[in-house]
Amino acid sequence: MTPAFPSKALPLVFCLLLASVGSACSSGTEPTLPDDDPEPDTTTSAVPPQFEWFEYEGQDSVFEEHPANSGQYQNPILAGFKPDPSIARAGDDYYVVTSSFAYFPGLPIFHSTDLVNWEQVGSVVTRPSQLDYSGLGISRGIFAPTIRYHEGTFYVITTMVDGEGNVLFTAPSPSGPWSDPIPLDIGGIDPSMFFDDDGTVYVTHNAGPPSEPDYDGHRALWIQEYDPEAQELVGPHDLLVDKGTNPEEEPIWIEAPHIFKVDGTYYLIAAEGGTGPNHSEVVFRSDSVRGPYEPYDGNPILTQRHLDSNRPNPVETAGHADFVEMPNGEWWSVFLATRPYGDGFYNTGRETFLLPVQWTDDGWPVILERSKTVPFVHDAPDLPQSEPPSIPSTGNFTVRDDFEADSLAPYWNFIRAPQETWHELEDGTLTIEPRSASIGSLDQPSFVGRRQQHTTATATTAMRYVPGESGEKAGLAAFQNREYYYLLSVTRDESQPVVQLEKAAGGDASVIASSPVDISEDDLIRLRIEADGGDYDFSYSAPSGEWSMLKENADGTILSTQEAGGFVGAYFGMYAFSPDS
Repeated sequence: MTPAFPSKALPLVFCLLLASVGSACSSGTEPTLPDDDPEPDTTTSAVPPQFEWFEYEGQDSVFEEHPANSGQYQNPILAGFKPDPSIARAGDDYYVVTSSFAYFPGLPIFHSTDLVNWEQVGSVVTRPSQLDYSGLGISRGIFAPTIRYHEGTFYVITTMVDGEGNVLFTAPSPSGPWSDPIPLDIGGIDPSMFFDDDGTVYVTHNAGPPSEPDYDGHRALWIQEYDPEAQELVGPHDLLVDKGTNPEEEPIWIEAPHIFKVDGTYYLIAAEGGTGPNHSEVVFRSDSVRGPYEPYDGNPILTQRHLDSNRPNPVETAGHADFVEMPNGEWWSVFLATRPYGDGFYNTGRETFLLPVQWTDDGWPVILERSKTVPFVHDAPDLPQSEPPSIPSTGNFTVRDDFEADSLAPYWNFIRAPQETWHELEDGTLTIEPRSASIGSLDQPSFVGRRQQHTTATATTAMRYVPGESGEKAGLAAFQNREYYYLLSVTRDESQPVVQLEKAAGGDASVIASSPVDISEDDLIRLRIEADGGDYDFSYSAPSGEWSMLKENADGTILSTQEAGGFVGAYFGMYAFSPDS
């Protein structure tokens, strides 16, 4: 590799911010990279791209049609790819953690005091040494975490798929620093923790059934005691639920189990039906933590699968819930759902929604009656309203990053965990070193991205860059996974710089539009991606300031999981590449 600048001069700054873009980093939260810097290379290289600013704007009509009045909130509470939410209360504070798969930092943590206004306060996985992301597909990595708080300690338990397996992290504060992972000797996915009244701690999880599966999707829920002092699972590994709520109907993918104790009764909630249109949440209860558990005859307690998918502004795939009890005894639930723009296509990924839990006369919790749609606006919980966060988590908004801070804002992510330093924040500029790790590979590319949080969204950046050799490129990407993405970049075509658009839709990328551009190293060129459902426009502005459309109405459905597969939402991000570095 030929670094464009000495890596020791560039501290990697994706530590966890506690408030706004300009917040200072807490001690101990800055990621540490291996101290294996190569010898300086004196060969000539192009000046790396310098990004002056990045602006994201989201303008979904549904938020305008369903505004939240005083005493109300808008769903989703965490817009954009933030699936598998889990929630915990510590005093008057509430915390949510969501899945992050192969994006780094991993497991974002959000804080609220009113369950309505949420702000990211950090992430659990901030050090490359914590988990090994090497070679992972973007929809592998960290699945379905659970967050819990008990006697001054925060716990996050999760699964590193195709990696370390089921692991547990602890921290005195949700903003970190979080511990190295504690391995758990259990299989399956979706582990959760339950602290019983007598001090006993249990881990529940999804895994295979006791014998060979009877059909595809036949899974089971299990429980085992956890010893916090020894940091290991102990005692018998007991079966809680086999198959699901109605075994004779061959239910699929029972998973994401959480146990709660209410008035001496143990309640077990779980997702069922897979993550697609048949997704749901179901509940069981028992007089003993280890069962037997009986299912609620009114299951599911949350789903949208019975509704017409052609209804206006549908919310679909609802399920994978977690509960939290408020000080006044009311219960609320967070869960995932999606907002498709047609025929099951959604580029915003699976998002986090909030609804109250209602209790039936015979003591069963219900999130939503089967015939009702997930509302975009609902009455807020009975809690003192807090100030809206500086970086909104829902509704229509514009966020601009001028890169004036000493570290990247917490909403920025990398694809997999960096093992070397390749970006620098200095004097209001983000410099990204072009490297030979391609965005279309399983390597760790020079990519800094943020989630697409709206169906109608615009991402714009301003960059100084002139490629030195053929094949070098830098610009703006709309990324779903390594085989499905668009790349709007400045590169070199023979003897002159060009702006080009590459499309990957199931394999290697190909150039679908190109235009020569006259730029020098001091010139600022702007790049823009505009999304409107399944249509994406790509344009650029040369130093003259006039905007030019490079490609209009490109097929944006390739950025949906319906087309690309997997479990993540689309990202907009800045990227640099050099084949010879």
